[in-house]
Amino acid sequence: MANLSKIFLYRITHLQNIRHVLQHGITHISSVNKNNIFFLIGDGSLINSRSGVRLSNGRRLGEYIPFYFGVRMPMLYVIQNGFNGVTTTLASNIVYCVTSVKAIIESNTNFIFSDGHAIDSFSSIYTPGDVNNIETIVDFKAVKAQYWKSETDLDLTFKKEAEFLVFGDVPSEAVLGFVAYK
Repeated sequence: MANLSKIFLYRITHLQNIRHVLQHGITHISSVNKNNIFFLIGDGSLINSRSGVRLSNGRRLGEYIPFYFGVRMPMLYVIQNGFNGVTTTLASNIVYCVTSVKAIIESNTNFIFSDGHAIDSFSSIYTPGDVNNIETIVDFKAVKAQYWKSETDLDLTFKKEAEFLVFGDVPSEAVLGFVAYK
């Protein structure tokens, strides 16, 4: 059985959003508690395309707040280097909001998770009933790999981008801490 308190989840955000996270938690764009002055650092086209993906549970992918299982993600590279039309963000302005699978469960927040980038049709989506098998479903070796390209593992990038998706808001009490570049 997985030690869910040791499986950490990471959400990248801009430093300017942290005050709102401290007051209201990590809120969804459709929330009554949404951040009206949210400072976007991600790929807007990817964020918008998530709304068009219908999941087997009938919900849309865009209804969930995505978290990564690792910190050295391809999206971080895109954000820091300004690829795909994303505005470059200095490392000093990027903050990881950290929680854990256990903290999400204890917050009574609905969730699902994937074994690859959730927007990718090759990914499988798993329910809370599968969470005790998360260590065999998600490839944590790939998630924690320093690089995301490998000639011996052509699926490394796909597996590295596995996501934990929370439906609705994540209460501030479920945020365990923050990590920032010094």
